[in-house]
Amino acid sequence: MREIDWAGIFLLILGVGSLQLVLEQGETEDWFESAYINSFTALAIIGMVGFVWRELTAAQPIVDLRVLGKSRNLAVGAVLSFVLGFGMFASVFIFPIFTQRILGFSAAQTGYILLPGALASGMMMPIIGKMLQAGVPQKYMIPVGFSIFFVFTFWMAKIISPTAGEEDFFWPLMVRGLGMGLIFLPITTMSLAGLKGKDAGQAAGLTGMIRQLGGSFGVAIVGTYLERSIAQNRISPLAHISLYDTNTVQRIQAFTANFMSRGFSFEQAQKQAYAALEGILMKQVSIITYSQVFSMIGLFFVVCLPLVLFIKRAKGGEAIDLNAAH
Repeated sequence: MREIDWAGIFLLILGVGSLQLVLEQGETEDWFESAYINSFTALAIIGMVGFVWRELTAAQPIVDLRVLGKSRNLAVGAVLSFVLGFGMFASVFIFPIFTQRILGFSAAQTGYILLPGALASGMMMPIIGKMLQAGVPQKYMIPVGFSIFFVFTFWMAKIISPTAGEEDFFWPLMVRGLGMGLIFLPITTMSLAGLKGKDAGQAAGLTGMIRQLGGSFGVAIVGTYLERSIAQNRISPLAHISLYDTNTVQRIQAFTANFMSRGFSFEQAQKQAYAALEGILMKQVSIITYSQVFSMIGLFFVVCLPLVLFIKRAKGGEAIDLNAAH
């Protein structure tokens, strides 16, 4: 009977759980200005370091990290899985924020917009599987997928605007689905190439965990960048908004007159006018920032593209245990 690695399980829960909490709550708690975040950061470090040490020394580890030393492709695949998780979750995270905050879409509308791209990605899986079985190297498919995802991010960066509609996002999100299909399965099969049985199962679990961690980092980094960059980007246009500027004064007067025509007093109408001007400013600044985020995600994929050069092509007849990937 196999002995259960309770110490490894506990350290994994402590490390990953604390890290997830830090990444999700860090921006809200002002990161390391908070004793709460500092405490869980320390727990995350203790848990993760202890987990790595335990899994490298235990006779029957819950996650056998030693399998990384058995395959160079698995080591490269682990890094690429992190990149995949980062881009996949970050792009899905930022899109609903944009559509709901800026365009005023409901959560259901946003879900329907994302659905065709998700279906396209799912439909790509059997096609990619056939290509892999036909002997198309993952070393060539992964760069194509990364490049397609890069096209998606820069396409999104160009088209997002206050007047964008549902139809504007259909093809970019379909391109994203195509790119994800060309990345996900090839990375998984490449990581498992040459591994069998227990090692293949351990490798599949490891890459899956790393992909989720990549997603957590992606969401945390993008969320933090979004909030802080909106505040920073707001400074630049403020130089052109002044009560001494003719265009600004005319815009405020027009807003004030509009609100007074709706029954507001002069004082109330003027306050509403200033609020409306602030709303327009923040919407424009937010759009610029969302565009920057999409561009940065795309550039991150391009920067990580040279990693595919380290992929070792599978030898003829080298089996891939796809059952372990499920």
